[in-house]
Amino acid sequence: MTDAGLSGQTFLVTGSNTGIGRVTAETLAKRGAKVLLACRSEEKTRPVVDGINAGRAAGGGEAEFVALDLADLVSVRKCAEALLTKDVPLHGLINNAGLAGLRGVTKQGFELTFGTNHLGHFLLTTLLLPRVRAVSGRIVNVASKAHYDAKPIDWALLRQPTRAVTGLPEYAVSKLCNVLFTKELAAGKAGAGVHSYSLHPGVVASDAWRQIPQPFRWLMKLGMISNEDGAKTSLYCATSPEVANDDGLYYDTCKPKRPSKLAQEPALATELWARSEAWVEEALKGA
Repeated sequence: MTDAGLSGQTFLVTGSNTGIGRVTAETLAKRGAKVLLACRSEEKTRPVVDGINAGRAAGGGEAEFVALDLADLVSVRKCAEALLTKDVPLHGLINNAGLAGLRGVTKQGFELTFGTNHLGHFLLTTLLLPRVRAVSGRIVNVASKAHYDAKPIDWALLRQPTRAVTGLPEYAVSKLCNVLFTKELAAGKAGAGVHSYSLHPGVVASDAWRQIPQPFRWLMKLGMISNEDGAKTSLYCATSPEVANDDGLYYDTCKPKRPSKLAQEPALATELWARSEAWVEEALKGA
């Protein structure tokens, strides 16, 4: 029997046509929620949407595709504007999408991993905050324990193409930004009633690593956990009554954990927000 505990609630999950994002979306729908699958490719997302909607007869929630390319801030703005026009309440915004190992820059010239994993989600979240505030919803940022490996942020490098061959140092910085972003949301930027969470999903054998060159990718995926296990902490932060009053914490295996020293610096979180806000405004001027 379907758990309808989330009936009447709406969640948006980025990067939800594969990996832990797909499991997250499917599980929310099985519990009765309406799920917006925000992804780049409608062709790749349609089978997931159709599969979820096929379960509605058994009491599951509905699914809808939403076009979103996090590496293009114009696409992000268009996505948010479409949702704002529909006046859709968001009980949960799950910023799940992420990439690792790709090298280059985003459409607006930011380092590709930072621009996709942080800046795209920053813009999407800030634009959709009115819909989250309206229902005192939750914001869940899927980070990574890789943020512990991040060096102090070199702001200039975030405006240049990826330097590392593997892209992993850039990945670590992007995940640090996810945690700092969560801290700043909780420090007041999200607004009253909104609760924000960041998390490490576990080292998951997902498509996020598909661009890591061999043999690095093969070695990295040894001992990784399943997508089903990887989605557990995201779902816990997004729906569990046990953490309903928590705000700004970092989780690992459904438990709060102390993040890195850099991730606990309020001044760094504030600076990241200010720079992100300015960069987004600059990038979209006249676009």
